Amino acid sequence: MDASYIKPDELPDLTIERIGPPAIDSPLVQSKRHFVDDDERVLVYPHSHDLRDYQDLRKNPPTFERAGPRRKIFFDPAELNCGVVTCGGLCPGLNDVVRTITLSLIWQYGVKNVYGFRYGYAGLTSKAPQPPLLLTPELVNDIHIKGGDILSLSRGPQDANEMADTLEHMGIGVLFTIGGDGTLRGARNLAEAINKRGIKISVIGIPKTIDNDIPGIMQSFGFSTAVEAARDAISCAHEEARGAWNGVGLVKLMGRDSGFIAAYATLANSDVNFCFIPEVPLVLDGEDGFLNALEKRLDKRHHAVVVVAEGAGGEITGQNGPAKKDASGNVIRQDIGLILKEKIAEYFRQKKKPLSLKYIDPSYMIRSLPADANDSAFCVMLGQNAVHAGMSGRTNMVVGYWNQYYVHVPTSLTVLRRKKVDPEGHLWQTVLEITGQKC
Repeated sequence: MDASYIKPDELPDLTIERIGPPAIDSPLVQSKRHFVDDDERVLVYPHSHDLRDYQDLRKNPPTFERAGPRRKIFFDPAELNCGVVTCGGLCPGLNDVVRTITLSLIWQYGVKNVYGFRYGYAGLTSKAPQPPLLLTPELVNDIHIKGGDILSLSRGPQDANEMADTLEHMGIGVLFTIGGDGTLRGARNLAEAINKRGIKISVIGIPKTIDNDIPGIMQSFGFSTAVEAARDAISCAHEEARGAWNGVGLVKLMGRDSGFIAAYATLANSDVNFCFIPEVPLVLDGEDGFLNALEKRLDKRHHAVVVVAEGAGGEITGQNGPAKKDASGNVIRQDIGLILKEKIAEYFRQKKKPLSLKYIDPSYMIRSLPADANDSAFCVMLGQNAVHAGMSGRTNMVVGYWNQYYVHVPTSLTVLRRKKVDPEGHLWQTVLEITGQKC
């Protein structure tokens, strides 16, 4: 994935906020490990043609601050309490990140207490569903091999000042917020409320979205596991399709606004004949429409595999009148998978042609899975770098992965807009080449 998801005129100030100067020697000095200097940077635009634009204007190209442990830290670990909160929906790797943060704080830095706030931001309010959970090495020992989330989650915003009250009352110095764009907006609002009070609390984000749709982040954890599991579902759909005359395997995958899972799962399994994502219009009827193309495919090969992202076909699933939204502010649409299933069945009924259609929706099975090996390792790196950032006194930022490096990304960039598949970009053009579909 390249840097084209962020245009130069969209970039906010990439300076990372700090709650104070670091003046304490890091306990990691004793381990003789490598430290990152504050002036180490990672180019946002690494390609030569992008760099020439800045050279022509005699301007320094934009860079991210490189993540990693610092020699000097802001907080005294012996006096520090930290908090962890997970928000949104389930995603593979949540337990991995919670475990890594807990163990890094306690074993590497010697932090006093680590608390896990239950049920998302609701756990930071005065009416929390359950009290905070004291996270210990014994408690988190084996949670990374399990799916789900030890802390549980919730959707919806909470009052930033009320959450700040809780943090101040409990003496929390660093809060780690794990979630997607809604969670990160909440983290930004919380960091701003804390800043207005003039109190020393750091807010560090870890990007969690199975859809991989956060700008400024090349990949979020859970995505690799989702693609691998989706690949298995597509393989099953392919066998079902081949096992019947005019068999069609229809698989609906996650991707409310961005089609990265559908696109990459299609590339990972080249048996897919049609792939539909939110970024590209889904045309059903007419000479160049999907239904006619599917009919031609079945007349020739007698089986087909169709992959559709949940947010595809917005022109088909859109509601009349004001859009209904969930607690996170996401538009609620009709189920494109079921609609497409019925459209295909009706088309072939009218054509009086045989059809064996199997519909597979593995969405909730994927969300609750344990992380795969790639995601597990990725979660460890994100969690450790988040801890290093928090201990150094940075705040209102997110740990990200960019051009082979872990970096500090200002929260303002991660909530700019949703990252989407570029219909003219290399990823989607490769999908079209693999499937043979026209658009």
